[in-house]
Amino acid sequence: MATSEVQTVGTTGEKIRLALVAVLVIAGLAAYYMLSAQGVWVQWGGLLVGVVAAVVVFFTAESGRQLVAFGRDAVRETKKVVWPERKEALQITLYVFAFVVVMALFLWLTDKTLEWVFYDLILGWKK
Repeated sequence: MATSEVQTVGTTGEKIRLALVAVLVIAGLAAYYMLSAQGVWVQWGGLLVGVVAAVVVFFTAESGRQLVAFGRDAVRETKKVVWPERKEALQITLYVFAFVVVMALFLWLTDKTLEWVFYDLILGWKK
């Protein structure tokens, strides 16, 4: 059973970095709207500069390094997966489709049977 730890930002430096990330994103958005009179390229450039700066600051913070480590671990674990052969994947897919069709028919028959019992036999409401 896997245990998950709740990790919080503890140091003041980390809090300042993450606050700076938020400020840079907001500054990029503000630049986008404030530079609308300068043209589309300048407007998008201001947004891009703010977001790229925020991403750079984020990945220098501990939270960013943990995110990169998590991504590397996820890729490493994905490489360990034994994927099914094409024939096996098609068989499993056909089994799933067949089950869905059978279940749909069962539910439709159950619905129609209950409708007949309640409306025709018990209540006498003929359609």
